[in-house]
Amino acid sequence: MIIRRVETFANEHAGFVRVIDDAGRQGWGQVSTYHSDITAQVLHRQVAPYVLGVDCTDLDDLLDLVTEREHKFPGSYLRRAMGGFDTAVWDLRGKIAGKPVAELLGGSAGKIRAYASSMKRDITPKDEAERLKRLAGEQGFTAFKMRAGAEVGRGQDEWPGRTEEIIPTMRRELGPDVDLLIDANSCYSPAQAIEVGRMLEAEGFCHFEEPCPYWELEQTKQVTDALDIDVTGGEQDCDLPTWRRMIEMRAVDIVQPDVSYLGGICRTLRVVRMAEEAGLPVTPHCANHSMVTLFTMHLLRAIPNAGKYLEFSIEGPAYYPWQEGLYVESPYAIEDGHATVSDAPGWGVEIHPEWLERAEFRVSGV
Repeated sequence: MIIRRVETFANEHAGFVRVIDDAGRQGWGQVSTYHSDITAQVLHRQVAPYVLGVDCTDLDDLLDLVTEREHKFPGSYLRRAMGGFDTAVWDLRGKIAGKPVAELLGGSAGKIRAYASSMKRDITPKDEAERLKRLAGEQGFTAFKMRAGAEVGRGQDEWPGRTEEIIPTMRRELGPDVDLLIDANSCYSPAQAIEVGRMLEAEGFCHFEEPCPYWELEQTKQVTDALDIDVTGGEQDCDLPTWRRMIEMRAVDIVQPDVSYLGGICRTLRVVRMAEEAGLPVTPHCANHSMVTLFTMHLLRAIPNAGKYLEFSIEGPAYYPWQEGLYVESPYAIEDGHATVSDAPGWGVEIHPEWLERAEFRVSGV
């Protein structure tokens, strides 16, 4: 398979990628969200020159070539751009084979249990509990994630006492039978995180995400070693040697790669295999309703060490107005607390033409 043309349609918040091969067949993917217009430029400047007009049957090796040729730029923007190309090629492969990507990966279409993931900190514990209970009744969720501390908060809470209140409130209001997860978004020192972790354990929480600054793996490992609750992390990490070190030192109990931040399906599968060898489950990060959640759904239907659930953002247009109008038909219906991977070829989704018309268009190739 030879890609002759790479197109991007992007704005600040989202960016879609279309690849066209030498037979005129098309596949759609996505660069990572946020500053997607910048990432699209990186894709055309630093990825397209190495992937156009060459055989991409061995996509993993081709992406390694991009990494080597752009070795002076090992960071997040390049990986986010690579992910746009990777995911578009996987869609093209699925369409050529007439199979969903999940099946190409060795899995199948079908259902995945989801947890309702709150992105909000500007909400009282009481109001958060009320909206999560409503979702349990309307969509059947049996697992929920809320927020502790302040995002990269240097040890400070969103407001004094919020974390100490939300932990018991969630268990009391949601009941004894649901799974409760919480995300600190790099807020705490190890000592603070362990203190919060003890409160979580007392209330039967099962997942404590990114308790310390995510780049400080030794700090996170202190928390993991001290607590019985599963400590999780990895969403921001896009460097494979960092992933190898994180897993080898067992800094976390559950790994959480983000397909789009990491650079696509191929690179995520490498992390999956590292984790599998170490006996660690994979519960990827996918915190919005761009295509990243769809990528993750297909991945979870295929990998042997998939975690218990799919992260599913519960934030609508009031929080993420840019999510509106992305698709002709949304792939994100939740029934009885489960999302469904369809058996449609590729990713099984169509980007809305009106959204594409409004986006900034760039093209590389002929």
